[in-house]
Amino acid sequence: MARIKASITDLAQQLGVSVSTVSRALSDHPGISDATKKKVWKLAKELHYQPNHMAAGLRKGRSNLLGVLVPHIDGHFFTMVVKGIETVASKAGYNIMICQSNEDVTHERKNIETLLSAQVEGILVSMSRTTRDFRHFEKVRKQEIPLVFFDRVLDGLDVSAVVLDDREGGYQSTKHLIKQGCRRIAHFGGPQHLNIYKHRRQGYIDALLEAGLPLQEELIFYCDMTLEDGIRGMQQMLELPTPPDAVFSASDFSVVGALQELKRQKLRVPQDIALVGFSNEMFTSLTEPMLTSVDQRCEQMGQSAVRLFLEMREESSMTFSPRRVVLQPDLLIRESSLLISGKS
Repeated sequence: MARIKASITDLAQQLGVSVSTVSRALSDHPGISDATKKKVWKLAKELHYQPNHMAAGLRKGRSNLLGVLVPHIDGHFFTMVVKGIETVASKAGYNIMICQSNEDVTHERKNIETLLSAQVEGILVSMSRTTRDFRHFEKVRKQEIPLVFFDRVLDGLDVSAVVLDDREGGYQSTKHLIKQGCRRIAHFGGPQHLNIYKHRRQGYIDALLEAGLPLQEELIFYCDMTLEDGIRGMQQMLELPTPPDAVFSASDFSVVGALQELKRQKLRVPQDIALVGFSNEMFTSLTEPMLTSVDQRCEQMGQSAVRLFLEMREESSMTFSPRRVVLQPDLLIRESSLLISGKS
């Protein structure tokens, strides 16, 4: 049977004093005698009284809560972003409340309502891949609650955000494959209305054109970036009259699916087809061969998002000019793409 928590009213009634006297005694107010303070603290300990800091904060117009909305926390990326968020938020005196959209815009809308009901002081959000409009976020801005996006943003949206230079990540990945001697490079791309996938594809295109290689639409496979998509994409590529000699995937999940399909068809990586992914998920260094991937500086992204929120708190969020922090990617070269020893 659950124990009923004692309230500040219970303490006051048992001691025969006012609620305000108990409250001031618990906060060590100088206007309360030491004898009364001792009685209050003794009874509070006996009754296992726990002060409601959230309620106290709300009475002062503060919840000290920071809302965090992510598509999921299954993989390494969002888990480490949240770690970065928590590190800086905690030092600034904030607790975080985490919601997952599970890549569903309907669930994302409900998450926003939940966070607003909890009276969070700000919201940090990475959008679901099914989000195509900004309407449910307008309610946040109308309430003058600081709103910071990270990683995923609807392209063209003028909002405060912390993002990776995804174009540069796509460019570095494709250029690396070209340096390895690959000439027919396929791309597995995600939903193009989201900045990350659009810009990674652009980096792929820029590297091809710079090297004088043609952009061939048959070598681009658009999907939701799941492992199953990677399997389907690889099957589709291998059915072409001339299959690719490399794949740059905008996600590690789809590239590991491609690796599975290549192994099933007894093809060698990287000798037959080289592979590069994106996000540096934990499993990329556990596969055989280990997968080349782009590190997104996830902890730094989370820390930067909180700092941007704190800047908005200092100013009025309505007069705050949207700012964008752009982090630089780091291509981690592993066995899955190394065809020429020592050449990156």
